[in-house]
Amino acid sequence: MQLILERRLSRPRHVEFLFPLIALGLALIFSGILLWIFGANPFETYAAMATGAFGQRYHISETLLRAIPLMLTGLAVGIAFRMLFWNIGAEGQFVWGIIAATWVALFLPELIGGMPQWTFLPAMIVAAFVAGAIWGLIPAFLKTALGVNEIITTLMFNYVALLWMQYLYTGSWKDPEGFGFPGSAQFPEHAWLPRLPIDLGRVHYGLVIAVLAAFLLWLVLDRTKWGLEIKVIGKNPLAARYAGMSIARNVLLVMFVSGGIAGLAGFSQVAGVAHRLQNGIAVGDGFTAIIVAWLAKLNPWAILLVSLLLAGLSTGGDQLQITMGLPAAVAGVLQGSILFFVLGADVFINYRLRVIRTQPRPAANPAPASGGPTPAD
Repeated sequence: MQLILERRLSRPRHVEFLFPLIALGLALIFSGILLWIFGANPFETYAAMATGAFGQRYHISETLLRAIPLMLTGLAVGIAFRMLFWNIGAEGQFVWGIIAATWVALFLPELIGGMPQWTFLPAMIVAAFVAGAIWGLIPAFLKTALGVNEIITTLMFNYVALLWMQYLYTGSWKDPEGFGFPGSAQFPEHAWLPRLPIDLGRVHYGLVIAVLAAFLLWLVLDRTKWGLEIKVIGKNPLAARYAGMSIARNVLLVMFVSGGIAGLAGFSQVAGVAHRLQNGIAVGDGFTAIIVAWLAKLNPWAILLVSLLLAGLSTGGDQLQITMGLPAAVAGVLQGSILFFVLGADVFINYRLRVIRTQPRPAANPAPASGGPTPAD
Protein backbone atom coordinates (compact mmCIF):
# COMPACT_ATOMS: atom_id res chain seq x y z
CA MET A 1 0.00 0.00 0.00
CA GLN A 2 1.28 3.46 -0.95
CA LEU A 3 0.02 6.97 -0.01
CA ILE A 4 0.39 9.75 -2.58
CA LEU A 5 -0.82 13.36 -2.88
CA GLU A 6 -2.69 13.98 -6.12
CA ARG A 7 -3.51 17.51 -7.28
CA ARG A 8 -7.24 18.19 -7.42
CA LEU A 9 -8.54 19.06 -10.86
CA SER A 10 -11.26 21.10 -9.18
CA ARG A 11 -11.75 22.26 -5.61
CA PRO A 12 -15.27 21.64 -4.26
CA ARG A 13 -16.62 24.63 -2.35
CA HIS A 14 -17.34 22.56 0.75
CA VAL A 15 -13.67 21.56 0.88
CA GLU A 16 -12.52 25.18 0.84
CA PHE A 17 -14.76 26.01 3.81
CA LEU A 18 -14.62 22.76 5.77
CA PHE A 19 -10.87 22.19 5.90
CA PRO A 20 -9.98 25.61 7.42
CA LEU A 21 -12.61 25.03 10.12
CA ILE A 22 -11.12 21.62 10.86
CA ALA A 23 -7.67 23.22 11.00
CA LEU A 24 -8.90 25.85 13.44
CA GLY A 25 -10.39 23.15 15.66
CA LEU A 26 -7.14 21.16 15.59
CA ALA A 27 -5.17 24.30 16.48
CA LEU A 28 -7.39 24.87 19.51
CA ILE A 29 -7.00 21.24 20.58
CA PHE A 30 -3.23 21.34 20.12
CA SER A 31 -2.89 24.60 22.08
CA GLY A 32 -5.24 23.23 24.73
CA ILE A 33 -2.99 20.23 25.22
CA LEU A 34 0.00 22.54 25.68
CA LEU A 35 -1.92 24.63 28.21
CA TRP A 36 -2.94 21.51 30.13
CA ILE A 37 0.69 20.31 30.20
CA PHE A 38 1.72 23.61 31.78
CA GLY A 39 -1.05 23.44 34.37
CA ALA A 40 -3.68 25.77 32.88
CA ASN A 41 -7.28 24.82 32.21
CA PRO A 42 -7.75 25.21 28.43
CA PHE A 43 -11.45 26.05 28.67
CA GLU A 44 -10.89 28.72 31.30
CA THR A 45 -7.98 30.13 29.32
CA TYR A 46 -9.95 30.39 26.08
CA ALA A 47 -12.90 31.92 27.93
CA ALA A 48 -10.63 34.52 29.55
CA MET A 49 -9.10 35.39 26.18
CA ALA A 50 -12.52 35.78 24.56
CA THR A 51 -13.69 37.97 27.42
CA GLY A 52 -10.52 40.06 27.29
CA ALA A 53 -10.93 40.63 23.56
CA PHE A 54 -14.70 41.01 23.10
CA GLY A 55 -16.31 40.81 26.54
CA GLN A 56 -16.96 44.52 27.11
CA ARG A 57 -17.21 47.67 25.03
CA TYR A 58 -13.76 48.77 26.18
CA HIS A 59 -12.25 45.43 25.21
CA ILE A 60 -13.92 45.56 21.79
CA SER A 61 -12.61 49.08 21.21
CA GLU A 62 -9.04 48.06 22.11
CA THR A 63 -9.28 45.03 19.82
CA LEU A 64 -10.46 47.22 16.95
CA LEU A 65 -7.67 49.70 17.65
CA ARG A 66 -5.12 46.91 17.59
CA ALA A 67 -6.61 45.55 14.35
CA ILE A 68 -6.31 48.75 12.29
CA PRO A 69 -2.57 48.52 11.46
CA LEU A 70 -2.94 44.77 10.87
CA MET A 71 -5.75 45.41 8.40
CA LEU A 72 -3.79 47.93 6.37
CA THR A 73 -0.49 46.06 6.38
CA GLY A 74 -2.35 42.82 5.62
CA LEU A 75 -3.96 44.45 2.59
CA ALA A 76 -0.57 45.78 1.52
CA VAL A 77 1.02 42.34 1.68
CA GLY A 78 -2.02 40.66 0.12
CA ILE A 79 -1.97 42.57 -3.16
CA ALA A 80 1.75 41.86 -3.64
CA PHE A 81 1.30 38.18 -2.85
CA ARG A 82 -1.49 37.97 -5.43
CA MET A 83 1.20 38.46 -8.05
CA LEU A 84 3.66 36.17 -6.24
CA PHE A 85 5.89 39.13 -5.42
CA TRP A 86 7.02 38.24 -1.91
CA ASN A 87 6.86 41.59 -0.15
CA ILE A 88 8.31 40.81 3.29
CA GLY A 89 9.02 44.52 3.80
CA ALA A 90 5.66 45.87 4.97
CA GLU A 91 7.22 46.68 8.34
CA GLY A 92 9.76 49.00 6.74
CA GLN A 93 7.13 50.62 4.53
CA PHE A 94 4.95 51.03 7.63
CA VAL A 95 7.86 52.77 9.40
CA TRP A 96 8.45 55.14 6.50
CA GLY A 97 4.79 56.10 6.63
CA ILE A 98 5.31 56.99 10.29
CA ILE A 99 8.45 59.02 9.52
CA ALA A 100 6.85 60.92 6.63
CA ALA A 101 3.69 61.75 8.59
CA THR A 102 5.81 62.96 11.52
CA TRP A 103 7.89 65.18 9.25
CA VAL A 104 4.78 66.83 7.82
CA ALA A 105 3.23 67.37 11.26
CA LEU A 106 6.33 68.81 12.92
CA PHE A 107 8.62 70.30 10.28
CA LEU A 108 6.81 71.05 7.02
CA PRO A 109 4.93 74.13 8.36
CA GLU A 110 8.23 75.75 9.39
CA LEU A 111 9.78 74.90 6.03
CA ILE A 112 7.04 76.53 3.93
CA GLY A 113 6.10 79.28 6.34
CA GLY A 114 2.89 77.87 7.82
CA MET A 115 -0.04 75.67 6.82
CA PRO A 116 -3.80 75.94 7.36
CA GLN A 117 -4.89 73.49 10.04
CA TRP A 118 -7.25 71.57 7.73
CA THR A 119 -4.37 70.70 5.38
CA PHE A 120 -2.29 68.80 7.96
CA LEU A 121 -4.06 65.44 7.81
CA PRO A 122 -4.39 65.32 3.98
CA ALA A 123 -0.72 66.25 3.63
CA MET A 124 0.27 63.59 6.16
CA ILE A 125 -1.77 60.96 4.31
CA VAL A 126 -0.15 61.81 0.97
CA ALA A 127 3.35 61.92 2.45
CA ALA A 128 2.92 58.59 4.26
CA PHE A 129 1.55 56.89 1.15
CA VAL A 130 4.32 58.22 -1.09
CA ALA A 131 7.08 57.37 1.41
CA GLY A 132 5.87 53.79 1.82
CA ALA A 133 5.38 53.45 -1.94
CA ILE A 134 8.92 54.63 -2.73
CA TRP A 135 10.36 52.23 -0.14
CA GLY A 136 8.42 49.44 -1.84
CA LEU A 137 9.49 50.49 -5.34
CA ILE A 138 13.20 50.10 -4.64
CA PRO A 139 13.16 46.27 -4.26
CA ALA A 140 10.62 46.07 -7.09
CA PHE A 141 13.03 47.92 -9.39
CA LEU A 142 15.94 45.74 -8.27
CA LYS A 143 13.83 42.67 -9.06
CA THR A 144 12.69 43.77 -12.51
CA ALA A 145 15.95 45.39 -13.64
CA LEU A 146 18.58 43.17 -12.06
CA GLY A 147 16.74 40.02 -11.00
CA VAL A 148 17.56 40.55 -7.31
CA ASN A 149 15.53 38.29 -5.00
CA GLU A 150 12.80 40.44 -3.42
CA ILE A 151 12.61 38.35 -0.25
CA ILE A 152 16.15 39.38 0.71
CA THR A 153 15.82 43.04 -0.24
CA THR A 154 12.43 43.67 1.33
CA LEU A 155 13.46 41.86 4.51
CA MET A 156 16.72 43.81 4.87
CA PHE A 157 15.00 47.12 4.12
CA ASN A 158 12.87 46.60 7.24
CA TYR A 159 15.90 46.96 9.48
CA VAL A 160 17.23 49.96 7.58
CA ALA A 161 13.92 51.76 8.16
CA LEU A 162 13.66 50.72 11.81
CA LEU A 163 17.19 51.84 12.61
CA TRP A 164 16.71 55.12 10.77
CA MET A 165 13.55 55.82 12.78
CA GLN A 166 15.42 55.02 15.98
CA TYR A 167 18.15 57.46 14.99
CA LEU A 168 15.57 60.20 14.41
CA TYR A 169 13.68 59.94 17.71
CA THR A 170 16.88 59.57 19.74
CA GLY A 171 18.84 62.16 17.76
CA SER A 172 17.91 64.97 15.42
CA TRP A 173 14.15 64.78 16.01
CA LYS A 174 14.35 64.26 19.76
CA ASP A 175 12.14 66.63 21.73
CA PRO A 176 14.42 69.12 23.54
CA GLU A 177 11.73 69.54 26.17
CA GLY A 178 11.21 65.80 26.68
CA PHE A 179 13.38 65.56 29.83
CA GLY A 180 15.83 63.30 28.05
CA PHE A 181 13.29 60.66 27.03
CA PRO A 182 13.62 59.41 23.44
CA GLY A 183 10.85 60.68 21.21
CA SER A 184 9.83 63.61 19.08
CA ALA A 185 7.69 66.52 20.16
CA GLN A 186 3.95 65.86 20.28
CA PHE A 187 1.92 66.67 17.20
CA PRO A 188 -0.40 69.68 17.29
CA GLU A 189 -3.98 68.53 17.90
CA HIS A 190 -5.08 69.39 14.36
CA ALA A 191 -2.59 66.73 13.19
CA TRP A 192 -4.29 64.03 15.25
CA LEU A 193 -6.48 61.56 13.40
CA PRO A 194 -9.95 62.06 14.97
CA ARG A 195 -11.75 59.32 16.83
CA LEU A 196 -14.93 57.85 15.42
CA PRO A 197 -18.08 59.72 16.47
CA ILE A 198 -19.41 56.65 18.29
CA ASP A 199 -18.66 55.33 21.73
CA LEU A 200 -15.72 53.11 20.84
CA GLY A 201 -12.99 54.53 23.03
CA ARG A 202 -9.77 55.31 21.17
CA VAL A 203 -10.84 53.85 17.80
CA HIS A 204 -10.08 56.45 15.13
CA TYR A 205 -10.80 57.04 11.46
CA GLY A 206 -7.99 54.70 10.52
CA LEU A 207 -10.67 52.00 10.68
CA VAL A 208 -12.59 53.81 7.94
CA ILE A 209 -9.39 54.08 5.87
CA ALA A 210 -8.82 50.32 6.25
CA VAL A 211 -12.37 49.41 5.18
CA LEU A 212 -12.18 51.82 2.24
CA ALA A 213 -8.82 50.36 1.19
CA ALA A 214 -10.28 46.83 1.33
CA PHE A 215 -13.21 47.91 -0.84
CA LEU A 216 -10.96 49.57 -3.42
CA LEU A 217 -8.63 46.57 -3.58
CA TRP A 218 -11.58 44.20 -3.98
CA LEU A 219 -12.93 46.43 -6.76
CA VAL A 220 -9.57 46.56 -8.54
CA LEU A 221 -8.68 42.89 -8.15
CA ASP A 222 -12.09 41.43 -9.02
CA ARG A 223 -13.67 43.99 -11.33
CA THR A 224 -10.91 45.54 -13.47
CA LYS A 225 -8.59 44.53 -16.29
CA TRP A 226 -5.58 45.37 -14.14
CA GLY A 227 -6.81 43.01 -11.46
CA LEU A 228 -7.08 40.26 -14.07
CA GLU A 229 -3.51 40.93 -15.17
CA ILE A 230 -2.29 40.65 -11.58
CA LYS A 231 -4.02 37.28 -11.20
CA VAL A 232 -2.72 35.94 -14.50
CA ILE A 233 0.86 37.01 -13.76
CA GLY A 234 0.62 35.42 -10.33
CA LYS A 235 -0.64 32.10 -11.70
CA ASN A 236 1.37 31.81 -14.90
CA PRO A 237 3.97 34.47 -15.78
CA LEU A 238 4.84 32.76 -19.07
CA ALA A 239 1.21 32.84 -20.21
CA ALA A 240 0.95 36.48 -19.13
CA ARG A 241 4.05 37.40 -21.14
CA TYR A 242 2.70 35.50 -24.16
CA ALA A 243 -0.55 37.47 -23.86
CA GLY A 244 1.38 40.73 -24.05
CA MET A 245 1.19 41.71 -20.37
CA SER A 246 4.13 43.71 -19.07
CA ILE A 247 5.37 41.89 -15.98
CA ALA A 248 7.90 44.59 -15.04
CA ARG A 249 5.33 47.39 -15.25
CA ASN A 250 2.82 45.44 -13.17
CA VAL A 251 5.42 44.56 -10.52
CA LEU A 252 6.30 48.25 -10.12
CA LEU A 253 2.66 49.33 -9.98
CA VAL A 254 1.68 46.65 -7.49
CA MET A 255 4.59 47.45 -5.20
CA PHE A 256 3.81 51.16 -5.41
CA VAL A 257 0.29 50.42 -4.16
CA SER A 258 1.46 47.80 -1.65
CA GLY A 259 4.08 50.07 -0.10
CA GLY A 260 1.68 53.01 -0.10
CA ILE A 261 -0.99 51.11 1.82
CA ALA A 262 1.60 50.00 4.37
CA GLY A 263 2.62 53.66 4.66
CA LEU A 264 -1.01 54.54 5.40
CA ALA A 265 -0.89 52.01 8.24
CA GLY A 266 2.04 53.93 9.68
CA PHE A 267 0.16 57.21 9.32
CA SER A 268 -2.89 55.81 11.12
CA GLN A 269 -0.74 54.56 13.99
CA VAL A 270 1.26 57.73 14.57
CA ALA A 271 -1.56 60.19 13.91
CA GLY A 272 -4.32 58.17 15.55
CA VAL A 273 -2.60 56.63 18.59
CA ALA A 274 0.91 57.85 19.43
CA HIS A 275 0.76 61.47 18.20
CA ARG A 276 4.56 61.52 18.18
CA LEU A 277 7.52 59.54 16.92
CA GLN A 278 8.64 57.30 19.77
CA ASN A 279 9.94 53.93 20.81
CA GLY A 280 7.42 51.07 20.62
CA ILE A 281 5.34 52.54 17.81
CA ALA A 282 6.41 49.76 15.42
CA VAL A 283 5.76 46.40 17.09
CA GLY A 284 5.97 44.02 14.13
CA ASP A 285 2.60 44.59 12.47
CA GLY A 286 4.26 44.37 9.06
CA PHE A 287 5.52 40.87 9.87
CA THR A 288 2.21 39.75 11.37
CA ALA A 289 0.59 41.00 8.16
CA ILE A 290 2.14 38.03 6.34
CA ILE A 291 0.22 35.68 8.62
CA VAL A 292 -2.93 37.74 8.17
CA ALA A 293 -2.71 37.64 4.37
CA TRP A 294 -2.12 33.89 4.19
CA LEU A 295 -4.85 33.01 6.66
CA ALA A 296 -7.26 35.20 4.68
CA LYS A 297 -6.27 33.52 1.39
CA LEU A 298 -5.37 37.02 0.07
CA ASN A 299 -9.04 38.07 0.05
CA PRO A 300 -9.37 41.77 1.05
CA TRP A 301 -12.58 41.30 3.05
CA ALA A 302 -11.23 38.20 4.79
CA ILE A 303 -8.08 40.16 5.69
CA LEU A 304 -10.24 42.53 7.75
CA LEU A 305 -11.81 39.62 9.64
CA VAL A 306 -8.54 37.77 10.22
CA SER A 307 -6.93 40.98 11.46
CA LEU A 308 -9.74 41.32 13.98
CA LEU A 309 -9.21 37.71 15.10
CA LEU A 310 -5.45 38.12 15.58
CA ALA A 311 -5.95 41.46 17.31
CA GLY A 312 -8.38 39.70 19.65
CA LEU A 313 -5.73 37.09 20.41
CA SER A 314 -3.31 39.88 21.26
CA THR A 315 -5.63 41.84 23.56
CA GLY A 316 -6.99 38.60 25.02
CA GLY A 317 -3.42 37.52 25.76
CA ASP A 318 -2.91 40.70 27.75
CA GLN A 319 -5.99 39.81 29.77
CA LEU A 320 -4.49 36.42 30.66
CA GLN A 321 -1.66 38.19 32.45
CA ILE A 322 -4.12 40.17 34.55
CA THR A 323 -6.72 37.56 35.41
CA MET A 324 -4.86 34.24 35.34
CA GLY A 325 -1.21 35.13 35.76
CA LEU A 326 -0.30 33.42 32.49
CA PRO A 327 2.26 34.93 30.12
CA ALA A 328 0.86 36.92 27.20
CA ALA A 329 2.99 34.64 24.96
CA VAL A 330 0.10 32.15 25.16
CA ALA A 331 -1.58 34.27 22.50
CA GLY A 332 1.49 33.90 20.29
CA VAL A 333 1.43 30.12 20.74
CA LEU A 334 -2.22 30.02 19.68
CA GLN A 335 -1.52 32.31 16.74
CA GLY A 336 1.35 30.12 15.57
CA SER A 337 -0.74 26.96 15.97
CA ILE A 338 -3.54 28.41 13.87
CA LEU A 339 -1.10 29.37 11.13
CA PHE A 340 0.57 25.93 11.19
CA PHE A 341 -2.67 23.98 10.91
CA VAL A 342 -4.32 26.30 8.38
CA LEU A 343 -1.30 26.14 6.09
CA GLY A 344 -1.35 22.38 6.52
CA ALA A 345 -5.01 22.36 5.53
CA ASP A 346 -4.08 24.19 2.33
CA VAL A 347 -2.24 21.09 1.21
CA PHE A 348 -5.44 19.03 1.40
CA ILE A 349 -7.46 21.78 -0.26
CA ASN A 350 -5.20 21.67 -3.33
CA TYR A 351 -4.35 17.97 -3.16
CA ARG A 352 -6.17 14.82 -2.19
CA LEU A 353 -4.73 11.81 -0.48
CA ARG A 354 -4.90 8.63 -2.52
CA VAL A 355 -4.21 5.12 -1.35
CA ILE A 356 -2.64 2.89 -3.96
CA ARG A 357 -2.76 -0.78 -3.19
CA THR A 358 0.32 -2.38 -4.64
CA GLN A 359 0.07 -5.95 -5.90
CA PRO A 360 2.44 -8.41 -4.21
CA ARG A 361 5.35 -9.31 -6.39
CA PRO A 362 5.20 -12.87 -7.82
CA ALA A 363 7.44 -15.27 -6.03
CA ALA A 364 10.66 -16.37 -7.72
CA ASN A 365 10.58 -19.65 -9.68
CA PRO A 366 10.45 -22.38 -7.11
CA ALA A 367 13.27 -24.88 -6.96
CA PRO A 368 12.47 -28.17 -8.71
CA ALA A 369 11.21 -30.97 -6.57
CA SER A 370 13.71 -33.45 -5.27
CA GLY A 371 14.43 -36.16 -7.79
CA GLY A 372 12.84 -34.28 -10.69
CA PRO A 373 14.50 -33.19 -13.91
CA THR A 374 16.78 -30.17 -13.80
CA PRO A 375 17.38 -27.64 -16.57
CA ALA A 376 20.70 -29.31 -17.27
CA ASP A 377 19.09 -32.66 -17.85
